[in-house]
Amino acid sequence: MQKVARNFFTLAVVYALFGMALGLQMAISKDHAQMPTHAHIMVAGWLMSAVFAFFYHLFPAIGQKTLATVHFWLTAISGIGLLIGLYIMLAGNPAIEPLVAISSMGFYAGLLLFAYIALPVVWKAERLPQAQKA
Repeated sequence: MQKVARNFFTLAVVYALFGMALGLQMAISKDHAQMPTHAHIMVAGWLMSAVFAFFYHLFPAIGQKTLATVHFWLTAISGIGLLIGLYIMLAGNPAIEPLVAISSMGFYAGLLLFAYIALPVVWKAERLPQAQKA
């Protein structure tokens, strides 16, 4: 695993560790107020980052491009801002909502960028003759 694929996989594992820790903390304390944060960490963080890592691992040439690096940093920064902001907001600090909103839009922009990067590659790979796919 190289570059962007490795970075996304590492980010996925970090998200999983934090998401599981938050889930355990909620279970132990019997306070589930952070359930939306936990769900976002596990789905938007762990799952999506793992999918991105898998894609860039399958198509390593695409992961070498500048746009893939932009995708990683846009997703990483906005995702971390979203999840920290969501945690703080749900802890009773509504003033942080603008950060959550901006980070959410950045995270969505990262997903749009991934669609722009990945969909042409996947559809092109399907059209290749069998000998060129191997």
